[in-house]
Amino acid sequence: MSQLSLKEKDLGPIIERLAESNRQFATHYPGDSIERQPVHSVYGGAQLFKAETPQKLGQLALRSLQAAAPDFAVFAQALGLSGVEELPENGAEISALAETLAASPPALDDPVWQAYTIYQRVRDKLSREPVEDLRVDFEDGYGYRSDEEEDGHCLSVADQLAIGLERGTLPPFIGFRPKSFSPECYARAVRTLDLVLTRLAEKSGGQLPDNFIVTLPKVTHPGQVEAMVALLDNVEAQTGLPAGSVRLDLMIETPQVIINPQGQAGIKALVEAGQGRVKSVAYGTYDYTAACNITAAYQSHTHAAADFSRHVMQVSLAGTGVTFSDGATNLMPIGPHKAKADQPLTEEQLAENQATVHHAWRVHFNNVRHSLAHGYYQGWDLHPGQLPVRYAAMYAFFLEGLPDASRRLNNFITRAAQASRVGNVFDDAATGQGLLNFFLRGLACGALTEAEVLATGITVEELHSRSFAQIVANRANKS
Repeated sequence: MSQLSLKEKDLGPIIERLAESNRQFATHYPGDSIERQPVHSVYGGAQLFKAETPQKLGQLALRSLQAAAPDFAVFAQALGLSGVEELPENGAEISALAETLAASPPALDDPVWQAYTIYQRVRDKLSREPVEDLRVDFEDGYGYRSDEEEDGHCLSVADQLAIGLERGTLPPFIGFRPKSFSPECYARAVRTLDLVLTRLAEKSGGQLPDNFIVTLPKVTHPGQVEAMVALLDNVEAQTGLPAGSVRLDLMIETPQVIINPQGQAGIKALVEAGQGRVKSVAYGTYDYTAACNITAAYQSHTHAAADFSRHVMQVSLAGTGVTFSDGATNLMPIGPHKAKADQPLTEEQLAENQATVHHAWRVHFNNVRHSLAHGYYQGWDLHPGQLPVRYAAMYAFFLEGLPDASRRLNNFITRAAQASRVGNVFDDAATGQGLLNFFLRGLACGALTEAEVLATGITVEELHSRSFAQIVANRANKS
């Protein structure tokens, strides 16, 4: 046997220090959340919110889709989906092709099948669950109103939230955005926060909707987050809401947060100031680029300055369990002409409307795909006409990646289970969890069907566990 130089009495303290260091690291970086993350947050003015707003947004989105893209071929060409340049333009030919595709088995590598499937699944999503995350807005989407008027809207929003909670009409994620905690807006923001939460607790018997979140906009320093936490602690204690039940979403819109006064990346300090309440961090593209003195003509979702700040945020949040939401597309899919009861639109006006909407759709589609390519799986939508495009971009992303991801997940599970027999269970756990998350995200948003996910070789029970490490451990124990 070879002689060892390290003695037990010398080794023990070193190993203990290492173990403590590892524990501290795990506290700061527990790993990415395996809970569902919505693909978007839809912002709508508080003055308009009703319990049935999510369903109405879906109806408006379907109407927009039908008007500007009555079939899958028009939709695919409007978005610029690859491989569909030769699709027919004649309505009868498109209908015949659609019937053929509907009766055919899945053809994952066929761009025409993908285009047809994306369109059908978008329509289904808009009918079934048009909004994944709704943020009732008292800030930019609401404007400045009298205190009396905003007080009234606070109460009506709380009442409608309680009604929606009782009727089951609220989306899977929901919350509201008060004004910022800047010196000019702090008093109004606190009053709005108090009125909405107090009235909601009263009307709902101390219950909150699932995944309820408050967005704090234009955060500039940790003291604002600390103040929000203290306010929420107080409101929860006074109203009987469960302690810590109101989660926070922090909006990053200034360069001083990306790099703080100490010259450090400032995101982590904001999250830590949230004392466990921060669930997500959102990015405001246009406020941020404006603060960098980029003129309006050059502000865009894909500007290099925006990419830089998003990457800093992404790195700062990696492994913390806090999710990231990208910014919005500010070009709305709204045609220039509106029909009147006694004056229908001309063919030329209809064509101009369609061209305008298609251009806005293409911009939004490309922005969402840009986000997805960089690993940002959530963003903002500001208009119901953007919803079909949000889902189309997501569905194209998942369907295109499905064949390769299926093979890789199956291989990872098999290899990891075999490796576990020789004490190397978690070699590929991080990559495996990333692949599993691909399928969980795709299934949750409607991009993938359960059958397509199960075709990887994973079982329903394993899928519902949402944990790659647990899947591997269970398979190893059975083998």
